[in-house]
Amino acid sequence: MTKHPAPVHQIELRISQLSELFNSMDPTPFHHCDLDRDAQEYLESWAMGFSHKAHFRIIVHIEDMPQSDPTATVVEAIHNFFDYKTDLAKRQIKLLLQEGRTSLLIGLTFLMLCLLGADIMTGVTDNAFLRVLRESLIIGGWVAMWRPLQIFLYEWWPMVRRGIIFRNLAKASVHVTSVSPK
Repeated sequence: MTKHPAPVHQIELRISQLSELFNSMDPTPFHHCDLDRDAQEYLESWAMGFSHKAHFRIIVHIEDMPQSDPTATVVEAIHNFFDYKTDLAKRQIKLLLQEGRTSLLIGLTFLMLCLLGADIMTGVTDNAFLRVLRESLIIGGWVAMWRPLQIFLYEWWPMVRRGIIFRNLAKASVHVTSVSPK
């Protein structure tokens, strides 16, 4: 069985000036700075449309090209930014799974107490109020399991996918070209 290489998808970004690529509120030197929110959202939204196995080539078209070649600065800024986003996604997954374990412990304890209370009421079947209370305890106990099940079944894997895509963006091949204004 031949293993096929992951596809490389091209994302193109057109800006008027190099400064449009960076967050103007970030006081650090360019190669450490945040990307502009619009540029970040544009790159992420395009990348999220592809498989988590995809690789990327990012081409930044600059109309008013600076005199000194900005390629190294742009490459480093994009790679640093998405390395940071990858680390942030890993921390968020770790915190979510920690919340899931805590929620599971709380949910199981509450479920156990509810089922124990319902079992105590099992002998009393002629009182309608106690039957409703017994059924409510059973339902309430299982509802307490909702959050841990939601975390472990549904919430963690989209976050993992985002982290993988951020990692792939951090490793993207980045090129800078000069273009004439429209």
